[in-house]
Amino acid sequence: MEQLESISGYTFDDAELNGSHDILLPCLLAVLEERGSGKGTRVMDLGCGNGAVTELLHRRGHSVVGVDPSESGIRYAREKYPHLQIDRGSAYEPISEKYGQFDFVVSLEVVEHLYNPRKYAATVHGLLKPGGTAIISTPYHGYWKNLTMAVTGRLDHHFTALWDHGHIKFWSYKTLRLLLEEAGLRDIQFHRVGRIPPLAKSMLAVARK
Repeated sequence: MEQLESISGYTFDDAELNGSHDILLPCLLAVLEERGSGKGTRVMDLGCGNGAVTELLHRRGHSVVGVDPSESGIRYAREKYPHLQIDRGSAYEPISEKYGQFDFVVSLEVVEHLYNPRKYAATVHGLLKPGGTAIISTPYHGYWKNLTMAVTGRLDHHFTALWDHGHIKFWSYKTLRLLLEEAGLRDIQFHRVGRIPPLAKSMLAVARK
């Protein structure tokens, strides 16, 4: 519990979808459909925040569990979505022992906040059934985007140094691929979303166990 308290500072004001979901969800839902998700498919929403995406997946007929360390996020989620299984917990914990394995692990805009991404990746791997799929999104970083931010003076804004519990890891295709491969995931594909591809806002990594 002490470790959970140390990483639970990210806060929420409600249990609604936000602007980032407008960018991420079309790609997420397309990948789920392409990979054969259907009614009753087991999905773990790892880092579920306020439960809004968990609810969306539930409405599409999936059997969903949401886990997040944020005290405020879980409170809002339970108030608005009492029918969902949403628990306070962390990717640093052996949560597969509690919840079992899933056809999909969905984890949106989480890995950039983590001090120990290798532990997170191992947890993702452990939560997946053999042949299961992980869908992980994070802000995109590539040469042209980084150069554009430097030239336009946007680096301070982007790197969020004064945002408590904000982004601390900045992933590229190469580094995120290495992280997932080290954890035993394979067949890794990337999708860029938001803006034109070289300046994409986020990327989704899709990987199979």
